[in-house]
Amino acid sequence: MSKEVIGRTALVDLPRLGFIGISAKIDSGAYYCTLHCHHIEIKEIEGIKKLCFKLLDPTHPEYREKEIRFKNYTRKSIRNSFGDTEDRYIIRTAIRIHGRRIKTFVTLTDRGNMKYPMLIGRRLLKNKFLVDVSINELKKPT
Repeated sequence: MSKEVIGRTALVDLPRLGFIGISAKIDSGAYYCTLHCHHIEIKEIEGIKKLCFKLLDPTHPEYREKEIRFKNYTRKSIRNSFGDTEDRYIIRTAIRIHGRRIKTFVTLTDRGNMKYPMLIGRRLLKNKFLVDVSINELKKPT
């Protein structure tokens, strides 16, 4: 399978979560993809524990107050970009990047103070994409 060249940024879709065109930074130093969320909590709904969260935050132009729920999730200690370890919930969902729909694991955290609401990590990139850092492409590929 040939590897497609992508730039240091991209617009990605999260079809299962109902979001199209989220700006993402390609981060080959990160293992997982990471998504900006808030109100991340476990709720018992109809006797089943579910991970509930809201994508983005009220200050983001694409924010919607829709609560997203996942029955299947895990939790893991992740080292963030500042070198600190934090416990994060991880979901498995599809990401559409460069016309390819790829199922991957995504960690949830508050990235409100970061420029990009999403990071694309090397687990998704491996054997699929080559990163050319001279390309900055916050647009839909043609």
